[in-house]
Amino acid sequence: MAIGESQMGDESGPSEEVEAKFGWRYTLKKVMDDATARWGLYIVAVVIVISAYTMVDSNLSRITFGMVSDFTFAEALPIFDHPERIPPPGEGESHVPPAFHADGSMAHPLGTDADGRDYFTRIVYGAQVSVSVGIVSTLIGFVGGTIVGAVAGFYGGKIDDVLMRAVETVYAIPPLILIIVFTVFVSGGSPDITYAILGVGITFIPVFARIIRSEVLSIREMDYIEAARASGVKNRNIILRHVIPNSFAPVLVYATLQIGVTILIVAGLSFLGYGAQPPTPDWGEMLNVSHGYMHANVWLSVWPGLAILVTIMGFNLFGDGLQDALDPRLKN
Repeated sequence: MAIGESQMGDESGPSEEVEAKFGWRYTLKKVMDDATARWGLYIVAVVIVISAYTMVDSNLSRITFGMVSDFTFAEALPIFDHPERIPPPGEGESHVPPAFHADGSMAHPLGTDADGRDYFTRIVYGAQVSVSVGIVSTLIGFVGGTIVGAVAGFYGGKIDDVLMRAVETVYAIPPLILIIVFTVFVSGGSPDITYAILGVGITFIPVFARIIRSEVLSIREMDYIEAARASGVKNRNIILRHVIPNSFAPVLVYATLQIGVTILIVAGLSFLGYGAQPPTPDWGEMLNVSHGYMHANVWLSVWPGLAILVTIMGFNLFGDGLQDALDPRLKN
């Protein structure tokens, strides 16, 4: 617990009271008390569980050193199919509409794509790419922006000027153009989802840096920071132990909301051909392929679009509830 937090209670009050009102239990309770935030949390939890499941399943060979093949879980469940396997001629049927078979079996509940692959499987496994990319890209911007903003705000002077001028230069470039140029330049003309992750994360650093810096400018003048300096604590330790933890609340809320924005940006990059590449199941890439069949087979665009919509809505609802829970003006 930071020094500033310890000053919230008096000597007679137990530390549990501070934890109950300002800790993670209080925050979670506030989120669960809000119906919209609670549903947002449910959606986020389900999407993350699906993403984690498919991530493990897609990397079984790597995890088990080749003793178990990829997509073992999917092939063991009748409702799933291999998300990347193209059926041999005669085995699969392309553009099967979302319907049950005449015998009542649910072979393709969401239909099949142009290559005869089960669309439900590809939608489920597409969560792995979209959600993991959203979280990782936001985390890159979060960590990088926190470091830059905390150092600039705490030290001020020339350090602040140099860092913030660099941040503002990057911030002035339209994000989509910066991401595409970065992806093409770094990848050598062969775009891949990894370069898209790095590009999106870098474009988020200026936003997080500006938020953290504004918080640090007020926090560095607090009495507990002066007390830490007077007691001989090094500036690095003050930043890591007191300044950054006490400026996390608005950044954490913004990061939660930004995950949804990141998912939409990366889906757009995949749609334009700068993100995930076939046959990787990705919602944006599926939209890219499906737009050519929009009139005859509209469901090919509906399902990935709906998956993106629900996922972004979940993160936004959860972020709004988290903002209410962490806003000190609403604590009672």
